[in-house]
Amino acid sequence: MDNNSPILTAEQAAAFEADGYIIVPQLFSSEQIGILHEMALADTAMGASSQRLDAEGVASKVLMANDISDNVYSAFAANERMVAAAEQLMSDEVYHFHHKMMLKEARVGGAWEWHQDYGYWYENQHVMFPDMISVAIAVDRANRENGCLQVLRGSHKCGRIGHGTVGDQSGADMERVQALIDFYKLQVVYAELEPGDGLFFHCNLLHRSDRNRSENARWTLICCYNTKHNDKYQTLGPEHPAYSPLARLPDSRILEIGAARKPTIS
Repeated sequence: MDNNSPILTAEQAAAFEADGYIIVPQLFSSEQIGILHEMALADTAMGASSQRLDAEGVASKVLMANDISDNVYSAFAANERMVAAAEQLMSDEVYHFHHKMMLKEARVGGAWEWHQDYGYWYENQHVMFPDMISVAIAVDRANRENGCLQVLRGSHKCGRIGHGTVGDQSGADMERVQALIDFYKLQVVYAELEPGDGLFFHCNLLHRSDRNRSENARWTLICCYNTKHNDKYQTLGPEHPAYSPLARLPDSRILEIGAARKPTIS
């Protein structure tokens, strides 16, 4: 990869600045996504993953990792193109904060309440600046029926909103969320994605999702990055990591893992 060539266009960067998110179609190929999907289906660790309950007590499954390992999830999280795009949008070096494979099972996959990622990270992860970014990679088609992500366009500019506990989740103060929608007229956008599309979103962007009411499960890999200048001022116990340089991996690494490691029990 040419490190001097921007990954995103000037128009994409401007849209991220204005809206707090962009969708990059076909960020990953169908072959790469097929490898990720096949290995996720075979990964028994997903069965033992943590469940997060929504306000109605309905669960979604989350398998989270703080470290880059020699596996297919990490090959995506450390992908050189995706990391470079995140750095372009954040105007700084980024490092791997964590990644998580998320599963909304057919008909029963739970909702996620309105929240900002930074609302949680500020309170629990010892970071002081909202200079962080996440990328949601669609493994399956994401649409309204199966509970795709909804974003509140431009809400990243309102600053950090207070959060409390909703079910097992951290949820934003709904009085202020509703004010942004009703009074300030911010637009709720359904971020419908095709497999391989990438949704880059700012850590202060308000987002949520509905339950999966479709007949098919929906898988999403979310990779989160912090900027070097926003390093954690302390780390206590099992938390997301402090800064260390991220060794980037080429696209070919995903394909190598797919060729060498046919789906096996983890």
